[in-house]
Amino acid sequence: MVVLRREIGDVLRDARQRQGRTLREVSSAARVSLGYLSEVERGQKEASSELLNSICEALDVPMSLVLREVSDRVAVAEGLLIPDTVPADLAASVAGASDFGWARSRSELAAIG
Repeated sequence: MVVLRREIGDVLRDARQRQGRTLREVSSAARVSLGYLSEVERGQKEASSELLNSICEALDVPMSLVLREVSDRVAVAEGLLIPDTVPADLAASVAGASDFGWARSRSELAAIG
């Protein structure tokens, strides 16, 4: 069974470790106790959306990318095939959003893992 809090914790820990940062550094930047951040990373505590946002900001990683990575992990656990390209209809809808400054090029987004 997939436990969402564990997947979120794994993704956050992977991002922090790739940056070579300590729990103490990230907990201070996110304004959350070191113990609580540790529990979130180990999947023992559920992070609220506000807390998740603070941690993502402290890691300088967009929350959307964290959630995307979690979603991909859940899909794999469920045995679903994850496409590695953007569907044409989605690409077209995002292209129209660029007039409003919402769309970002793929090169502007940093991969999580």
